[in-house]
Formats: sequence, structure tokens, C-alpha cells
Amino acid sequence: MLRLKEEISVTVSFSIWIKWEIKDELMGVKDNQKISIIVSDLSQSGAGRWGGAVRPFLLAQALSQLGYEVEILGFSHDQTPISTSFDFPVTVLAGGHYPKFFKSAQQLLAKIDGDIVYAYKLKPSSYGLALIDKLRTKRPLLLDIDDWELSWHGGDRWRYRPSFQQLARDLLRRDGALRNPDYPLYLSWIEKWVAWADCTTLHSQFLKKRFGGVYIPNGKDITLFDPSRYDPESSRRRYGLSDYRVLMFPGAPRPYKGLEDVLAALDQLNEPDLKLVIVGGSPYDDYDDRLMQKWGRWIIQLPKFSYSVMPDVIAAAHIVVVPQQNAPAAQAQFPLKLTDGMAMAKPILATRVGDIPEILGNTGFLVEPGSPSQIATEIQWIFQHLDDANTRGLEARKRCVKHYSIDAMAALLSSVFAEL
Repeated sequence: MLRLKEEISVTVSFSIWIKWEIKDELMGVKDNQKISIIVSDLSQSGAGRWGGAVRPFLLAQALSQLGYEVEILGFSHDQTPISTSFDFPVTVLAGGHYPKFFKSAQQLLAKIDGDIVYAYKLKPSSYGLALIDKLRTKRPLLLDIDDWELSWHGGDRWRYRPSFQQLARDLLRRDGALRNPDYPLYLSWIEKWVAWADCTTLHSQFLKKRFGGVYIPNGKDITLFDPSRYDPESSRRRYGLSDYRVLMFPGAPRPYKGLEDVLAALDQLNEPDLKLVIVGGSPYDDYDDRLMQKWGRWIIQLPKFSYSVMPDVIAAAHIVVVPQQNAPAAQAQFPLKLTDGMAMAKPILATRVGDIPEILGNTGFLVEPGSPSQIATEIQWIFQHLDDANTRGLEARKRCVKHYSIDAMAALLSSVFAEL
């Protein structure tokens, strides 16, 4: 614990130095400059799910730190309020399909109050509306891309070739596909309009190679996610995990995220006290249930917790697992659970997919994707050398503070906005 406190004091000092550097650089920022961030989906299955943990809220925090006034505006198909503890306002409007969406879009456009518009996601329901605003008002427009949206639908192989009858159904039925503002056909169209943004930011090298732009990795609130504030044993007691060696996945399971490989590795090891703890579950489908049906003896499910509670939950982990498959959707992403574990100084077991090796540097445990036997070998090594693994976790914490904190994110954004 003494070693941990010494490491934390060094990283906190570094964080304070970054903050002063940012302040010195931005003395010339206008006090009244305001940025409107447009979000396509603020529902509980979208950006509203984790409150302040996801990309648009991280951008807002970093910009607020730089001295800008910030607002977030977007749509939701549910009525669940968003719980955040930040000072900037969040406006949520009813979403929906066409023709209802026309009215919702008009309402959002009327509420934009910023000097600069920042569209989150390459979708018609965010970037498309921001383009309309740019044509009307000439306000500077930035685009942030954090997913390759077409990857969910087959990527460049996706085609829309309907019969006449299918086209009629897609247009005329209440639930017709073409009534969805973000239907893949429209996603493929809007990709051609990226160059109309004054600047594009993105968080993975895959996206940068595809769309161009400025690399801005996700930042973590390293003050909230500070391991010196939490006791792992107390956390394990609090969440009923004291009897287990905990592999934790603090996110929404989906097939490309590789949890089946971890569970197959646990089958190989066959040690009853090893458990995969899934926090939050999936809001998208029944994939959780399918995992439980096949591997229920290895899984413990915890409910979704608020952003402010998540560091206490992650403190209960012995290992944080990020076993992404080598799929386009995974290659395009910056897994937020990766910096959850790094900030909390946890040993991280991940795959060599996308930017994961670059993000971790030499501070994690990397295996090839789709390799349960390699995962099993690394799990055994980590628990047989837990002190060494925890030391590597401390190095991950230092790397997160330096490269993947809100402060580091703000420093990169300051350069982007200086260009505007």
C-alpha cells in the first residue's frame, strides 16, 4: 500500500503540471465561447447508458477544463433521465423514425446555442443535422468519430438492393427500414461528406486511416479512478466476490468482445474459484442469456452501476479482461474498459487487436485474438506472480495519467481548437 501511495503521488503531481501547462496556453480563449455537442442517441442503450463515462461526456469535460462553455443536445427513444454530476447542461429530445424525426430535428436545430458545433458520431442524426446548421449559420463544425458505423452492418460489403415491393415496404410501413434516420443506406451516404467538417477528431488509428483527422484518445477521470481511494478486499465483500479470484469485464457483452474465449479458457483451467464478473450486461439483445446458458458456472453478473460507483466496483477485480476479437468493429474502437483498468492499476489481460497494444504499451498482458489456451496460460501466470502483475498495473496507471487522462485529452483538443 505504501508503494501504491508513492506511485499515486507521482502521477497526481504530473497531472497538476499538465493542468498548469493547459491554463498557460489558453489564456487567450474567449470567456464567452460556447460549444454545442450534438449526440445521435442519448438513450439508455446509447450514450446515456454510462452517463459521464462515454465519449461525448469526456469531450465535454475536457472542453470545460479548457475554459469553454459546453452544452450537449441529442435524442432518446426512452424516457429514462441521464444522471451526470457535471456543470454543463444536457438537453434530451424525443427521437424516432421519419416523419416524426423531422419535427425532432427542427427542435434540436432551434436549440443549438454554441459558437462552434461538435457532432458526435458519423450519423445523419448528429453529423447530418450539424451540416444543415453549418449551411444555415456558417458556424464552425467539428466531427468526432468513435465507431465505424457501417461495421455493424457488414462494412463495405453492405448493399441495399431491394425489389420494388421491398422498397415500398421500407418506405411506407411505420417500421420500414428507410424510415430510420440512421439506416445503413444513409450511413453509407454520409461517409462521403466527412470533408465538409472543419476538423475531424477520432480515437483510433483504424478510423484515422479510413477517414483522416486528428487522433484524440479517450481520457479518464484519474481523480475519480484513483486506486488509493478504494480497498480491494472491502470492494469484494461489498459485491459478494470475496470467495473468488475475479476476472472482470466492466462493459456490455457482444460477440466481437471475446468473452467466449475467456470462458473457454476457464473451462480449460477448471478451477472453481475463478469467475468472470460481467458488470452492467447488454442492453442490446439476449447475448448475456446465451453466455449464461453455456458457461453459467463461470459467470457472475453484476447490475449496471452509476459512473461514480464504477471505480469501487473495478477495485474488486484481480484482473480486468479486454479480449477483443479481430473484427472491424473492434479494430475501430478505443475500449473504455481498458483505461478503467489502467487507471485503477489493475493487471490487464487483452488481445492484440486495433490500438490495444499501443494503448497498453508494455504495461499489460497481451495474447492473440481467438486464443483461449493463451488466455488460460496468462491467467495462471498472473495469479502465480500476483505481486509482479500488480506492479505492472501500477505502470499502467502511470501510462494512463500521462496519455489517457482528461488532462491529456484537453491538451490535444486545445491544439485542435486553436486551429479554428
